[in-house]
Amino acid sequence: MTASRTPTTAEELRGAGLRVTAARVALLETVREGDHLDVEALAAGVRDRVGHVSLQAVYEALHALTAAKLVRRLEPAGSPARFEGRVGDNHHHVVCRSCGVVADVDCAVGEIPCLTASNDHGFSIDEAEVIYWGQCPACSTARSA
Repeated sequence: MTASRTPTTAEELRGAGLRVTAARVALLETVREGDHLDVEALAAGVRDRVGHVSLQAVYEALHALTAAKLVRRLEPAGSPARFEGRVGDNHHHVVCRSCGVVADVDCAVGEIPCLTASNDHGFSIDEAEVIYWGQCPACSTARSA
């Protein structure tokens, strides 16, 4: 019995039908190592890894990675789009109204209860997006001080 190995980033890109470039590899790794980063932070992370890359190239690569479901895009109201590498599990997010920090929240009950809509209007639902809003611990403490 052979132990299975985790595919490399390049293999994942190929498996998704995407061309493997240094910028795409660096971007996917930056997304996965980051914590709900915006495009500016991702571009800086890619530049740290491979040198110069244009912001347009980062946007184009994010579009391709998102379409291939290797990256998930979330857009909290009033905040820039954020990106994460946790895909395919229909988790949700909590966002601080003060500082904008974002954290993952697993579904509250069962495996995917949010996919059972009270009225699906005939849609075949495959994802639900829930965002909880509030104050993070640091902002709550600062506010009460």
